Amino acid sequence: MPDFGAPPWSTWLGEFGRTIGPVLLILVLTLVAVRAARLLVHGVIKAVFDREAAQGSAKELSAIELAKRRDTIERLGARVIQGFVIVVAALTILAKLDYNIGPAVAGFGVVGIAVGFGAQSLVRDYFNGALILLENQYSIGDIVSIAGVTGSVEDLTLRRTTLRDLDGVVHTVPNGEIKVASNRTRTWARINQDVTVSYGTDVDRAIEVVNAVGREMADEPAWQGRVLEPPRVERVEALAEYGITLKILGSVQAIDQWAAAGELRKRLLAAFTREGIEIPRPQRVILARDADGSGPRPPEVVVGPPPAEDAIPRDG
Repeated sequence: MPDFGAPPWSTWLGEFGRTIGPVLLILVLTLVAVRAARLLVHGVIKAVFDREAAQGSAKELSAIELAKRRDTIERLGARVIQGFVIVVAALTILAKLDYNIGPAVAGFGVVGIAVGFGAQSLVRDYFNGALILLENQYSIGDIVSIAGVTGSVEDLTLRRTTLRDLDGVVHTVPNGEIKVASNRTRTWARINQDVTVSYGTDVDRAIEVVNAVGREMADEPAWQGRVLEPPRVERVEALAEYGITLKILGSVQAIDQWAAAGELRKRLLAAFTREGIEIPRPQRVILARDADGSGPRPPEVVVGPPPAEDAIPRDG
């Protein structure tokens, strides 16, 4: 049997107990912590997403979209924790190897402060992006208004959201700039339309016509399932300068709100024309003088938009 108390065994065992053993132990604990961090983040994120899928807004997402969002947030959370564990383990190993880690720690502190000031907007972008994905504020394909821009969501990452507006312009919005996200295509939307009829119109008859148009539209096969609640007159909204304003409300599938509102306006225009219900138009009174300047002619009342500048009569 070798004498472990005598050199070189005693030297090797002493070195093993002083440096090699603790370093190996730190490496093992680091691997365990890295693995545990991944499992911990997975469990927490899965529990949160399961609750959102059952009770919150995430229940509208498909299983594929839900898994994609969950994996994205899991990777972010796990990498942050794992990076912190690895940095701490590396500094501890260096200390066990008798390296002076004081300057390294001070350097990391200075670098951390500099990065904190320089990349705080980037950190805010990622943090806000994680909340957007977690809370399902909007998804790819939704039409949203964020940071003063309205458009269809074409791409969504942890750092930024990409929108394309009605003109086809692509807008890239950092997630940290999003304070309020207005989702215009979440499940259902309202038809909210004001229609003004002239004074002297039989209001009850006008309401009947509007309600009949709404029911007829909802009963058509092309709109069944898309119109959730037939448009109807909710109330007399105002006694305006030119006529009586009726408030029309209805519910439709969110993605059909613009098409349904346009179809309703077209049908109302045809129905009002058929029933003799007048939509008021502004009137202009034109005063003109005879060509010889003998005096003004009787005022002429013109209904419709103002004429072009070249068509305005001028004094002779």
